[in-house]
Amino acid sequence: MSQLTYPSLNEADFEVFEVPGLEPRMELLIERVRPKLEAIGAASAPFLSELCGEDMFVHVAKHARRKVNPPNDTWVAVANNKRGYKAYPHFQVGMFGTHAFVIFAIIYESSNKEVFAEALSRQFEEVAQNIPGHYYWSTDHMIPEGTNHADMTKEDFQRMAERLKNVKKSEVLCGLRIDKDDPLLLDGQKFGKTIEETFAALLPLYKMSF
Repeated sequence: MSQLTYPSLNEADFEVFEVPGLEPRMELLIERVRPKLEAIGAASAPFLSELCGEDMFVHVAKHARRKVNPPNDTWVAVANNKRGYKAYPHFQVGMFGTHAFVIFAIIYESSNKEVFAEALSRQFEEVAQNIPGHYYWSTDHMIPEGTNHADMTKEDFQRMAERLKNVKKSEVLCGLRIDKDDPLLLDGQKFGKTIEETFAALLPLYKMSF
């Protein structure tokens, strides 16, 4: 476990996403949720640096481009670049109004998508065996739904790989969802242990993207 303390997440944190309007929601996100994301990033970055064998840096979502619609989710990303994370394979901990998530992600700005797609095409059997069945896959970071790993077929993996190679806006995310009512989230130590165990399980995907 990290030497730093992981915070807990409670009902009030998730209720932020029910607040109407961009400014009121952002005000509460900044006041209530962002400090917890910063603490999660500070605690997990040293663990990820050791796990990945390289310096990893914390980036908390700012939602700066939003002018009208309030964000439906928020997150902290940890990547191997000090200036940003969107162009690089990275790890995230975040939340929608319904659940928290702990994931590996390559989003559409990253040129590593093709490298990962090629590796996934070659190693999908290994991925299918080694990723825990209750984790989920998604091809769009903006929607909360995904497909359980246990339900993924060979064809699903091949389609995902082809899409990553050929579609500019394509993405891939994989990891754990934790329901907002799960008591695990109320215990910072247990939540932190789960975060680190999840990142360790997702490390092979990160390594496949270079």
